[in-house]
Amino acid sequence: VQLQASGGGLVQTGGSLRLSCLASGLTFTNYQMAWFRQAPGKEREFVSTLRRTSSTPYYADSVKGRVAISRDNAKNTLYLQMNSLRPEDTAVYYCAAGQPILSSQRSATGYKFWGEGTLVTVSS
Repeated sequence: VQLQASGGGLVQTGGSLRLSCLASGLTFTNYQMAWFRQAPGKEREFVSTLRRTSSTPYYADSVKGRVAISRDNAKNTLYLQMNSLRPEDTAVYYCAAGQPILSSQRSATGYKFWGEGTLVTVSS
């Protein structure tokens, strides 16, 4: 299984980025997909998740209203559109795949497969 994240980069405060995660080696539609992030010196934290049927997205309070998660099951790809970026959004962003129960979908332990991550840096 491989999850290849891309789209990170350096952006100014208020800017936008679109992250992508291409999945291979798994049946994409069988997995719930998520984005997590880890800032320097901090623990990995939940950003957003989207269930297999792309029905209801879930967001961390820190990003709600500024990001949108989506998936294209035909392309085995997960996306994260990030707008109004802030310096505190600076982190390595990881995509993950799993089959978590509802109570675990915001926890890293709910996901079995992880990508390498893509660095997002927001300058002030």
